[in-house]
Amino acid sequence: MRRLRSKIAAVLALAAVALTAACASNAPAATEQAARLPAGQLGATIKLGHDIIEDPHKYLPQNVVSDMSCSACHIAAGTVKRGGSFVGTYARFPQWNKRAKRVIMLQDRLAECFLYSMNGTPPAYNSKAMIAMAAYIAFLSRNVPTGAAAAKDDRFIVPLPNASPNIKRGGDLYAQKCAACHQANGAGVHGSFPPLWGPTSFNTGAGMAHIDRMTGFVRFNMPQNAAGTLSLEDAYDISAWVLTHPRPSFDKTRIIAPSPQPASYF
Repeated sequence: MRRLRSKIAAVLALAAVALTAACASNAPAATEQAARLPAGQLGATIKLGHDIIEDPHKYLPQNVVSDMSCSACHIAAGTVKRGGSFVGTYARFPQWNKRAKRVIMLQDRLAECFLYSMNGTPPAYNSKAMIAMAAYIAFLSRNVPTGAAAAKDDRFIVPLPNASPNIKRGGDLYAQKCAACHQANGAGVHGSFPPLWGPTSFNTGAGMAHIDRMTGFVRFNMPQNAAGTLSLEDAYDISAWVLTHPRPSFDKTRIIAPSPQPASYF
């Protein structure tokens, strides 16, 4: 009996090792690299940036109005290809921004996410939170040459079908493929699945409020438990149906003022 128990224990141990290895092999490379953060305050700041991106409501409740997290559009804190990856993003700033009609820095781009997707207010550019998020994205982007364009297989925006979307079909597909997570009323589940419309969703200025962006994102990343199983036409119709629903309007007239700091801060 003792020998049998020993054999069972050995088998279970081997199974645990195999499972751990399988999980590790499926984890995004950038997530694995996070285990090798720099020591000291720099590493702590990079980790804080990751944690804010995963759960901005916890760290910046005063800055977030919608029930969204950064990871809703940047899967696994921006480490998944065609899932809003941050890898290489830092190397592409400064850049010309068509919407702002000016050259922007990474902090400007992060501020956009708070204004549009979060329907809130960006943290000050010199704040601990903003610096931490920029540090995290810089960490993911190390070894990427400055100015390097995103790889084609890392972008989720794709050319849309020539035909108009079939909105009714999109509603039927949403009920079959999406409602279990995002709910029939689009409200999502707090902390797990983001709302796709309604008062707690992203506003009309967000990237996902554009059908080309939502279609590509849905095509490559949804449903969460079967990513990539939807055709381009499926994703197109679902996105069109989702975007027929109301959401908060972006207020262009708001005054956004950074918090002042004494000269000694710098």
